Amino acid sequence: MGTSPEHEFSEFAAARGPALFRVALALTGSHHAAEDLLQSVLERTFARWRHIRNSPEAYARTALYRTQVGVWRRRSVVRELPVERLPDHADGADDMRTADLRVALRQALRRLGPRQRAVLVARFYEDLTDEQTARLLGCSTGTVRSQTHRALARLRQLAPELSGTDLATEGVA
Repeated sequence: MGTSPEHEFSEFAAARGPALFRVALALTGSHHAAEDLLQSVLERTFARWRHIRNSPEAYARTALYRTQVGVWRRRSVVRELPVERLPDHADGADDMRTADLRVALRQALRRLGPRQRAVLVARFYEDLTDEQTARLLGCSTGTVRSQTHRALARLRQLAPELSGTDLATEGVA
């Protein structure tokens, strides 16, 4: 006896929701906006469940990026986003350095344009290739490469403390 589509979707959302939320958070830069983005994408995913049940995560990830890019395109005025509070204390110097780098990276990412942020999140947070990122964002690989180059140059300007740092080994990325 097969399981119902509602049950399948619930299992998918429970299993993959946290990973999808992390992507949404990286794209939006705000906990509340990430929750809203993920909720909207999960609603769309459920509505299309019968058609996408063989690859729901691919659909949901693409929907996350495209929905957020659509939000950025519709927004005519750039809003300032509040900066999260720094931790009160850290257990050691390495923990404090990691926290400082993480805050610097988040602040710098918030100051990037929407396409540049989406490209960096896809390429370095999700570890997608240029071709995968181009398909995800609906653009050419040349656009992905140029946006990546420009975004990294802008990040170096905005957060010079990140230069020469391997963010993955520092526990930041």
